[in-house]
Amino acid sequence: MSLSPFHLAIPVYDLAAARNFYGEVFGLPEGRSSEQWVDFDFFGHQLVIHEHPKTASQEHAHTNAVDGHNVPVPHFGVVLDWDKWEALSERLKARNTKFVIEPGIRFKGQVGEQATMFLFDPCGNALEFKAFKDMSQLFAK
Repeated sequence: MSLSPFHLAIPVYDLAAARNFYGEVFGLPEGRSSEQWVDFDFFGHQLVIHEHPKTASQEHAHTNAVDGHNVPVPHFGVVLDWDKWEALSERLKARNTKFVIEPGIRFKGQVGEQATMFLFDPCGNALEFKAFKDMSQLFAK
């Protein structure tokens, strides 16, 4: 399956902290930048952090219940290959990352079983990273 890269621009109220988080903690390559924004190669997609005053969702995250966990909304992320998800999980743990939902398996033994983890960037933007051993389960009902 060939996917087109997405472009996502998100608000950050501390550009330096967010730049460090995405560049150093995640190890994402940096692209173009200015004093107000920075491009990152987000697993083949274009993520841009833009300096912006704190938003309501950054101040207080709403959650919805999913498989026994309170999932922050809104959130974004990427579906990785299983091995890449495990490597990212280990990288984040080694950097003492605080997770909202610890890395683990969701919907175990059910349709759509997946590895998932949730965390916030330093500006309160929620991220989810997931993986499927069987990618045909991505949209399975």
